[in-house]
Amino acid sequence: MDSELVIELRRLEQQRATGVLAVGDGAFHLVEGVIVAAECARTTALDRMVVASGVATSEQWRRARAGGEDRPPSGPRVETLALLSVFDAAYLLLAAPVPLDFHPGPPHWLARICRITPGALIHECARRGDPNAGVWPVELVDRVAVVPVRRVRRRRVVLTGGQAEVLAAVDARRSITGLAADLGRTTYGCLLAVRELTAAGLIEPPVMVAFADPVRAPAVTAAPDRVLTTGAATDSTPPLRRRVRQADTVAVPDRWEPPDRDVLIRLRAALEELA
Repeated sequence: MDSELVIELRRLEQQRATGVLAVGDGAFHLVEGVIVAAECARTTALDRMVVASGVATSEQWRRARAGGEDRPPSGPRVETLALLSVFDAAYLLLAAPVPLDFHPGPPHWLARICRITPGALIHECARRGDPNAGVWPVELVDRVAVVPVRRVRRRRVVLTGGQAEVLAAVDARRSITGLAADLGRTTYGCLLAVRELTAAGLIEPPVMVAFADPVRAPAVTAAPDRVLTTGAATDSTPPLRRRVRQADTVAVPDRWEPPDRDVLIRLRAALEELA
């Protein structure tokens, strides 16, 4: 993994630089060459994960960020969430070439909680595998809605707690990024769950449809903890849409026949098996 971003992170580490490295729709915060925080517009902000996990309230986190807390939230849970937020943002930001811009500045307030060397960051992102592999590459996390299948073909599907949580939140409107933010989970974790649920036949695979006059992507405004605002897309990549199957016209009878009792019993048994 020798991308321009990796080379820049290693250079800043050698120089023991302190400041913010702006990277596309995200940023890395460094203190003496070590990464202490990171964010990306496509991943869940650390404050959202902290509040969703019950580690701190929104007001407590806001005061800690502003320096108003005598004892800002700390401990293993906060440290774990801080690490996950950095790995989450880095996994997406390292996936494709992006413009880089470093600005020297004061140390980030999370420096005492989270410290990751560029080497450890790169190793973790490599361990997670190719971000563009499979039916759900990372470039789709904020560009296409996650749609559940209308009919389950398997008789029995065993889900993990994380998969069940994601599947219950799927509504055919929100993207993986949206699901992760609403659940207070990492985008990478939701991406894995969506990939696995798609393989299990419970979520529809994404479909790319080309248009003659592509619509530009809307502007993305960063969250309070984030430092960047991205404008409209500058390429001509067509937007993502799902292929919608046209329903056949069905004649509605004047009088409905009573339901078959045996069919209802089999339907109830099938639903109980899926529960």
